[in-house]
Amino acid sequence: MRTRLRRLRIDGRDYTWRAEIGHVQGDGDCHRCVRVRVWGTGKTGCALQADLLSLTWPAPWGACAADGAYPTPEDVRALVAHGLRLGWDPGHRGGTFPLPESVTLPGFVVTARMRDPAAADPTARVVEAYERRPSV
Repeated sequence: MRTRLRRLRIDGRDYTWRAEIGHVQGDGDCHRCVRVRVWGTGKTGCALQADLLSLTWPAPWGACAADGAYPTPEDVRALVAHGLRLGWDPGHRGGTFPLPESVTLPGFVVTARMRDPAAADPTARVVEAYERRPSV
């Protein structure tokens, strides 16, 4: 399957990004996860990376259910802004700049569990963020 690369222009700079759907195993359950990678100088540049968990809780169809949540271009703009504030250099060649779990978006929480299986179980953070989200 071919990966779709998308483009964004932010403050006069072109960024390329993609999002891949996967899953993260929690201590007692499984979460649908979307890995977002953003490049400022093409795919040879340092990639900004965020692993996003949806705030759809509880999953109505069981563990690792497809809840349909997917990052929008506005979400990616917010990730780029967070990355730049934290020191990501989109002009740097090579490597990965992972966003920390402290970064938040309105419909997602960032987890380190996908790249580090020993990281804290994200379930409690997802539930807490779900309960704090503004009601529609």
